[in-house]
Amino acid sequence: MTDGRTPTRVLVWRQVRYQNTLFWRTPVAAFFTLVFPLMFLILFNLLFNERIEIEGRDPLTIAQFYAPALAAFAAASATYTNIGVGQAIARDERILKRFRSTPLPPWIYMAGVVGSAIWLALIATVTMISVGVVVYGLEIYVDRLPAAIVTLAVGVTAFAALGLALAAISPTGDTAPAVANATLLPVAFISNVFIPIQDPAPWLEFAGDFFPLKHFVVPLQDAFNPFVTDSAFRGGDLLVMALWGVGGLAFALRFFSWEPKAEGAARKRRRRKTTVSA
Repeated sequence: MTDGRTPTRVLVWRQVRYQNTLFWRTPVAAFFTLVFPLMFLILFNLLFNERIEIEGRDPLTIAQFYAPALAAFAAASATYTNIGVGQAIARDERILKRFRSTPLPPWIYMAGVVGSAIWLALIATVTMISVGVVVYGLEIYVDRLPAAIVTLAVGVTAFAALGLALAAISPTGDTAPAVANATLLPVAFISNVFIPIQDPAPWLEFAGDFFPLKHFVVPLQDAFNPFVTDSAFRGGDLLVMALWGVGGLAFALRFFSWEPKAEGAARKRRRRKTTVSA
């Protein structure tokens, strides 16, 4: 309970619904979150007619390689990009500042933001996999669904936390999209999302293994790979994503601002002057 009358879960659910409403009222955001990754799946299936060769593994069909990879990319974009850009813009427009001045606890507002982003990530993932199954013959292996669900849960949670860190580090709402694209797209190219990396240079392989996206993509691909014979649980990949998520959350808790950064900096300067004068 927060006010003695309304249960906390109800307040969180209302915030999730509110954030969902804001999202669907922005067609551009909906397009880039749900439709844009699907366009890649359609395009790659039109361009490539043969199987995808992966170093050290059996060849995969186009759908088996790209549908899970693009599902992970869409889920990461729905959380990392949407939260980071959306909250940086809301901060600049003083929406966050106004929310913080209301009786609603700040953590409930943020729970609504994160919950909405995770829900959209699930929609994007299910849509991608469904199109892969219905249109391109992607096969689902029931015994590996638990691994896929756990991988998705850890992945979207980690990238949601990193989205809060993105909002914290972005100087303004105008720069947040550039920061998001500069940090997500290059990593996608070295994480088996758009192209399979064959015989990479050591530094490139290290970079792909260091960042969390590859640890999201590869286990999800394994869950739909007919040549994988185990359960497709990848504890090491889950651990890497979890560590990135914890680090992103810690960074956000330390540096996230509820007011425009220029305004906050000016306030700090005034406080310092007041202290010196005293």
